Order: sequence, then C-alpha cells, then structure tokens
Amino acid sequence: MSTSGLAALQERHGARYRWLLLLSLMVGTMASSMSSTIVNVAIPDISHYFTLGQERVQWVTSGFMIAMTVSMLTTPWLLGRFGYRKTYAGTMLLLMGGGLLGGFSSRFDLVLVARFAEGLAAGVVQPIPAIVILRAFEQREQGRASGLFGMGVVLAPALGPSIGGLLVDLFGWRSIFFLVVPFCLLSLWLAWKFVPDSAPGGVAAQRGNRLDWLGLAIAGAGTLCLLNGLVELHGGAASAYVLLAAAAAALVGFLLWQRRRKAVGAEPLMDLSLFEHRTFTMGSIVAFIYGTALFGSTYLLPVYMQLGLGLSASYVGTILMPAGLVLAATIALVGRLADKHPTHILVTTGLALLAASFALMPTIGIGTGLWLLVAWAVLGRIGLGFILPSLNLGSMRSLERSLIPQGSSTINFLRMLGGATGVSLCAIVLEWRIAAHGDSLANRATSPARLAAFNESFWMLAVICAIAMAAAWRLRANDTTAPAQAAK
Repeated sequence: MSTSGLAALQERHGARYRWLLLLSLMVGTMASSMSSTIVNVAIPDISHYFTLGQERVQWVTSGFMIAMTVSMLTTPWLLGRFGYRKTYAGTMLLLMGGGLLGGFSSRFDLVLVARFAEGLAAGVVQPIPAIVILRAFEQREQGRASGLFGMGVVLAPALGPSIGGLLVDLFGWRSIFFLVVPFCLLSLWLAWKFVPDSAPGGVAAQRGNRLDWLGLAIAGAGTLCLLNGLVELHGGAASAYVLLAAAAAALVGFLLWQRRRKAVGAEPLMDLSLFEHRTFTMGSIVAFIYGTALFGSTYLLPVYMQLGLGLSASYVGTILMPAGLVLAATIALVGRLADKHPTHILVTTGLALLAASFALMPTIGIGTGLWLLVAWAVLGRIGLGFILPSLNLGSMRSLERSLIPQGSSTINFLRMLGGATGVSLCAIVLEWRIAAHGDSLANRATSPARLAAFNESFWMLAVICAIAMAAAWRLRANDTTAPAQAAK
C-alpha cells in the first residue's frame, strides 16, 4: 500500500489527521482567496500606471473571475485522474507562477495573463475543502470544521488589503502579487506531508474518462460572451445583444451536451442529476445571486473609498481590517450553529444584514466620520459570516456521497459565475451613473456627483441581496438535517 494513501496517513497520524488535512488545504485556499481580493486595492494605481479607463482595468478582476469560474468544473475530473495531492500541489505551483509573473510584469497584457493563471489555480482548489469536510468529518463536526476553516481562510483577505495597501503605497502595485508566494511554498510542504495521493473516497487515482474539453470550451465561451455582452450593453451597441444571445445559446448547448455525455456513460463536467435534489437546486440559485452581490461589493468598496472618499490605499486596508476580523470570528461561531439550526434561517439572516449594510452606505459623505463606514462594513461582514459556513453544507447534505465532488464543484461554479457577473455589473453601473451625473473617473478629485453614483451602485447591491433573501427563504421547505454520511 502507498505510504501516502488516505488509509496510511490516517493510521500514521491518528484521530487528528482530518484536522491536519484541513489545515493543509486551508493554507492553499488562503493564498487563492488573497489573490482574488488583494488586487482590488491596487486597481486605481494600475489604472493610472497603464493610463487605462475603468472599463479596461476591471478585467484585472474579471479575468481572474472568469478563469476561476470555468476551472471549477474540472475539479472532480482532476481529483479522480490525479488524486488530491498532485491536483492540489499543481494548483499551488500555478498560483505561485502567476504571482511571480504579475510581480515582474511591465505590460498590462502580461498582468492579465498572470491574473488568468491565478484564477485557474484558485478555481480548481476552491471546491476541494467542502469535499473533504463532507467526506472526512462526522455530521456533528461538519459545521465546526467548516467554521474553523472559514475563519482561517477569511483572515487572509481580511489582513490582505491592509498589507496590500501598505505595499502599494511603499513599493507600488507590482508588490502585491508577491504576497501569495510564501503561502504557496508553505502549502506545497504541507501537501507533501498530509494530503493523500488518493482520489475522493480514498480510492486510488486512475485513468478514467477523458476530460470534457468541448463542455469546458462551451462554458468558457458562454462566460466570456456574457461578460462582454454586459460591457457592450452599457454603450447601447447592437453587438451587446448578439453577445448576450450567444451566452444564452451557450448555456442551452452546455446543458444538452452534459445530458448527452451522461446518457452515453461519459463523465460530465456538471452532473445534471444534482438538480433533482430540491435543496441543492435552491441553494444553487441563492449561491449565484449571493455571488453577484458579494464579489461585486468586494470590487466596489475599495474603489469607493479611494475614488469616492479620497482615501489612500493603505488607509483603505486599515479601515477594512476590523470588518475582516469580525467576519472571521462570526464564521467560527456560526459554524457551530450550522450543525443545529436550519440553513434557511442562517442564510436569510446573513443576506438581510448584508443588504442592510449596502442600503446604509449612502448615509456616508465626505465629511462623515469614518467610524460610520467601519460600522456598515462590519455589519455586512457579520452577514457574510452567517452565509459562508451554512450555504454549501446545507445545500449538499442531501446528496449521495458519489455526487459530493460534483456538487461542490457545481455550486462553487454558480457562485463564481454570479461573482464574475457582479464585478462586471458594478463596473458598468458605476461608469454609467458617474457619466449620468456629469463626472468622470479620469478626474481623481472627489465630488458630490461621484458619491451619488457610488450610492446608487450600493442600492443596486442591496436589491440583489433582497432577491437572494426571497430564494433563501424557500430553502425552508427543503431543509434537511440528514447529511450525507462521511467516508471513513
């Protein structure tokens, strides 16, 4: 038997092994989460350095999101083909390579390539922790494990903007790309020691079905058409409707192709039988809408503080730090509640708090005390703390064990698809409203007109959260307290 197989590692490390495995995955996920959000504090500087408009520089974020969204669909196949260790280590190497390329880039196209590589890596690694938690932990420990994992992962983006803001002010925007490198090195060492080389369920990784390259291409093309269509829609160009129609056609084609692959016994990228479980279906709808608001606000908030309120990058990071720390503490607490309380209560509560934080942002003006901005940011992060450890577990507990990898991949894909849409949507709406108020982001001075445009963008996010609340409450009739059995 392999000395790095699941059974051998369990025997070597005993009952604590599942926690060591979770810690190993936490470090890599922290690196991918940091790479996802930390660049936002540098967007104004990147825009100024390359003399680019908001509609182009936002592809630093959108490109990452597109790559991350599409690559999530490959996680089940990669785990079955290469096993946990090779898949996880490969993503960390790719993430580190992207960080180094971005740090040394002097051309904007190379920055985009670096962000695309980081997005590919982050997308593959994101679904893995949920698979491990549902398979390796008993029901009574799943919420606790999810809460502790979430707390650790959230600390990275909580501290990242503060550190990133200081780096931007002291050394320039390129320096933020290097921040993921030590995390990647540590995760590679932990992977060698604690991550098994087996596939999900403890079986040996083996050559199985070929990766569905056609399905992946259709999903990627559809995502690109969707985001480009949203950008073109702002300008009123006829090409916008062509791109959005192509995105809709890609969606239909992708679903038909996945059904055909399933019918002939080939492994699909997305197993449509997942949606026969009503809880999973409702959770997926919530995940998409919630992702739109979450990632849209992650993009909008730092830009608002710098270009709307005139704060420096380092100051933005300092203001966001308390909210991040509160989020980490809330996740740890709510993780314990997730084992005992219905999913719809926790998720709806979180969305209500998140919507309230967006709706209250217009109460802030240029002369308002910053403590109010911190308070509304903290309120929103408490809301996120209720959602993050609850939604995935509650949506997937009714799934059979064999569907857990596909379920984790699919729900993360839909959340990130919503996120990619949200980032583009916020950038488009912000540009539109600023122009409508007679201002321009090329003018770096703050103004009441610009604040009005930001406030209207925050109201849009509040409405999106309210829509997600309506979907989350419908989880009530579908809630289950019988989770999938953990694999031994």
